[in-house]
Amino acid sequence: MTTAETQPAMDALLATRLRNAQPALWTNAARKAQPAAALTALGRSISLDDTKAAAARLARFAPLLAQVFPELAATGGVVESPLLPAAALAPALGMSDNQGRLFIKADHSLPVAGSIKARGGMHEVLEFAEGLALQHGLVQPGGDYRALATPQAREVLGRYQVAVGSTGNLGMSIGVVASALGFQATVHMSADAKEWKKDRLRQRGVLVVEHLGDYERAVAAGRAEAASNPLCHFVDDEQSFSLLLGYSAAALHLQKQLAEQGVAVDAEHPLIVYLPCGVGGAPAGITFGLRQVLGPHVHCFFAEPVQSPCFMVQMMADATQGVGQHPSVYDWGLTNRTEADGLAVPRASLLAAELMQPLLSGVFTVADDTLFAHLVRVLDALGERIEPSAAAGFSGPAMLSGTTAGQAWLRSTGIDAVLHNATHLVWTTGGLLVPDAQYQGFVQRGRSVLAAQG
Repeated sequence: MTTAETQPAMDALLATRLRNAQPALWTNAARKAQPAAALTALGRSISLDDTKAAAARLARFAPLLAQVFPELAATGGVVESPLLPAAALAPALGMSDNQGRLFIKADHSLPVAGSIKARGGMHEVLEFAEGLALQHGLVQPGGDYRALATPQAREVLGRYQVAVGSTGNLGMSIGVVASALGFQATVHMSADAKEWKKDRLRQRGVLVVEHLGDYERAVAAGRAEAASNPLCHFVDDEQSFSLLLGYSAAALHLQKQLAEQGVAVDAEHPLIVYLPCGVGGAPAGITFGLRQVLGPHVHCFFAEPVQSPCFMVQMMADATQGVGQHPSVYDWGLTNRTEADGLAVPRASLLAAELMQPLLSGVFTVADDTLFAHLVRVLDALGERIEPSAAAGFSGPAMLSGTTAGQAWLRSTGIDAVLHNATHLVWTTGGLLVPDAQYQGFVQRGRSVLAAQG
């Protein structure tokens, strides 16, 4: 049978697995090897210049960040994570020697916010602070942004509020940075947010407003409250270009890290990146940056829990029904309940989905038990502590090599012929700030899963 003849059967199988909350892989037939230099989403055009501008803003604020966050003193205020070779982990993931090399982009160790959300969250708060600082004459263009740590500056910024709706990690990023700069910081959190994250925010002077219901309701409540306050800036994870571009700046740093590790990215040496996905802003920003910086031979896949595959159902709807749909995981009979709290989102960001149409290679789903098993495998092989959300991407290599859909994708792209030269990069999310008691509970569950698997 030809690919065209088998595609309907594969689509039907995917839909069945999706509804039954079984691991599944969707690949994007609309991906373009050479997308336009500037892409449009929600009516706005963005390009690599915007990513570079976000990186420049983060650099301008680095001296201030080093001053207000002692943990950033050693890096001069630069918020970045290491690129870790992970060959010791590959056998536990079922990777053979002829499937390429494995690395981890260790955002679980990002300082201050402790998660992938650090760059985007910081960037949006800093962009808001920069506008106010220039407006009020607290700094001059090209001046020293450490002036924003003075009592005078903090008094001015303290008149303003920064608010966000979150299941956890974005709220941590926004709340901690906004509070440190003197803003009134408010985080609207859904019922599935972890208590330790709420407690940590309160310890930093952040107002935590708890809402019954899921992430979508927390965001809606926060957005409505912010609309009534002219001095409030609401960080909208579903629609924010500032967040997305802050995330995209990671690509510029990764480009240097890959070069330092001797990793080439070209037709003979593809780079395959696996990114945990909630509403979609962080992985979409990173994917945008990587495609702009590294070109057609980087392939990005999003990883979602089997009960919360909001990005997969959005991309599937766009592909089959056209842009304009906004499906929910509830429409597929799924619960949106997962231990990967940062990924528990029922509906994807339309900004992220539109931007990803020509860029993304695919989306796959992972069962919660697998997240815990991978968490333990990472600990045992590398000594790295990650949270369940951060474990989502580790199923990626097996999804490509060990499933019918993955093998079909490898053949269609020609990567099957050069897979032995490929670099697999798993991007983690959080873990650094998880309290030890909670982490030990994760490990215990993961070891139970592995024991049951024999």
